[in-house]
Amino acid sequence: MEALPGSRVCERGPALLVPGFTGSKEDFIAVLQTLAGAGRRVIALDMRGQYETPGPDEASAYSCAELGADIAAVIEAIGDPVHLVGHSFGGLVTRETVITDPSLTESFTLMSSGPGAITGGREVEGRVMLAALPKVGLEHLWSTRMEPDAIAKGVPPEIVAFLRRRMFANSGAGLMGMANEVLSCPDRVDQLAKVAGGVGLPVLVLYGENDDAWAPAEQALMAQRLDARRVVIPGASHSPAVEAPETTASALTTLWNEAERA
Repeated sequence: MEALPGSRVCERGPALLVPGFTGSKEDFIAVLQTLAGAGRRVIALDMRGQYETPGPDEASAYSCAELGADIAAVIEAIGDPVHLVGHSFGGLVTRETVITDPSLTESFTLMSSGPGAITGGREVEGRVMLAALPKVGLEHLWSTRMEPDAIAKGVPPEIVAFLRRRMFANSGAGLMGMANEVLSCPDRVDQLAKVAGGVGLPVLVLYGENDDAWAPAEQALMAQRLDARRVVIPGASHSPAVEAPETTASALTTLWNEAERA
């Protein structure tokens, strides 16, 4: 999914947005055109096995390292270093891309992500999925847990229908592999700090004040360890690009423009 400035002329460097576990490129719809309006090409994608991108049938193909290599290949195809944003599990994936080759990025944003394996209530959800999926199947999980949760949160019926369509389009092996990764990923903040500091890469840690995945305090500490800029989005939870798109887009654009002026 791509957005361009209204003039179709890109005066600034491109940006690449990577979604989280069970997410997709559509998670960034609300910010795409606003980000592009600053004069840049903005791309959001599905990782392998997500929604409209097919993937292998082996869970081992969905490690952070494998997925991070995919992101590197996409950046190389774009042809220029990008402002890279990873949301949630996408932050763990894109971190691998940056650690392996920081020259691919102009800046790096960890959005609602953490230093390692997920914690809190989202950890419980992930472990339930990992244990139950092979036994009862996705249809059962959707009808007994995911759909009722979405309805209880007041998600409009047309969005619930999209979420169902997206969930069932995911690779089953991908869901298993990514769930295992997000529940077991090691803390690599020190490696990222060393790499980013060595090349002067601007890093932003951005999250909602009510994040229910990695605790806000945990993300604040990660920002300190990275010597990174930190932006807390008021009123947002785990999906700032959906819940507070204008504030989120403004924070990203500010970082990107400053990185290009440096």
